[in-house]
Amino acid sequence: MYRGTKPAAILATFTLMGALLLACGSNENKSVNTASPTAETTEAPTTTEQAAETTRMFTDWTKHDVEVPTTPQRVIFHGETTGDLLALGVKPIGIMTDAIEGTVIENLLPDAEDVGFPLSVEKSLSLKPDLIIFSNSDEQQYEAISKVAPTVTFNTFDKLDVRMRTLGDLLNKKQEAEEWLAAYKEKTSSMWKQLHESGIKEGETASVFTMYPGNRLFIMAIAGLPQFLYEEGGFKPTPIIQDLLDKETGFAEISPELLSEYAGDRIFILNPVVPEAQQSTNELMESEIWKKLPAAQSGQVYTIDINKASSDATSREWLIDELPKVLLNK
Repeated sequence: MYRGTKPAAILATFTLMGALLLACGSNENKSVNTASPTAETTEAPTTTEQAAETTRMFTDWTKHDVEVPTTPQRVIFHGETTGDLLALGVKPIGIMTDAIEGTVIENLLPDAEDVGFPLSVEKSLSLKPDLIIFSNSDEQQYEAISKVAPTVTFNTFDKLDVRMRTLGDLLNKKQEAEEWLAAYKEKTSSMWKQLHESGIKEGETASVFTMYPGNRLFIMAIAGLPQFLYEEGGFKPTPIIQDLLDKETGFAEISPELLSEYAGDRIFILNPVVPEAQQSTNELMESEIWKKLPAAQSGQVYTIDINKASSDATSREWLIDELPKVLLNK
């Protein structure tokens, strides 16, 4: 589900609130056994057999059964977790370039072309993709886009392991996905162990807030940074945030008067991009309501740029290094 024009920014998801959102190899071969007078010639595969080898059926997020390349080569990714593909060694030929501005992957795709938002059918056609990954459940958009190339819908708000295994299957990168997940688990376990040894107590709670233009305050739940913070070994959500997680809520707008109900032992503020929202953030943190929060009084409030606090795999790798610096003031 693509929920904004800045995917890694998580809260860029607010303006749209929708459920957003390779060349087939040819294995024609002919083998002839000439070792003896009884040699047999293996017939070349038929066109139907070749198709079976180079394409397969895939059931996507919104239950379309799509014939996709077995090993896609020219992928357009229209969604908010482009870094998932990079972690698997796949560089899409088309993306939403606005979506990666200011993120940790901003300079990692210099050759990818912008397909716009909403996705431009004309631009997509010009790129000649053999697969389009579309992070949106809008059927009308899907119908138009699927005429360009095989198109599958993809839920970018799924948990990391679900996303990586789905993409690993779709992109013929199953082994790479499992290897990445195993390495990621080892790295995060080591990070949390280091943090606990440095004074972060087991069972501490954490909350993630951000401001949006119009002086709107949001609590983050399953979207972005909380996915990382609430992993095994990490911080715990407060009871009211746990309720949002149980309901699979990405984020929710709240009144500043309710801050004390949502605030954890530690508070993370996602620095917004828009100046108006930046000003609102500063005003909030100077308010009496904010100053009365235990986390504010104990100095356990931390800020991270919203564009970098994404839930994609590449941003997660960045957060493994960044979170200890933030928490331990290194």
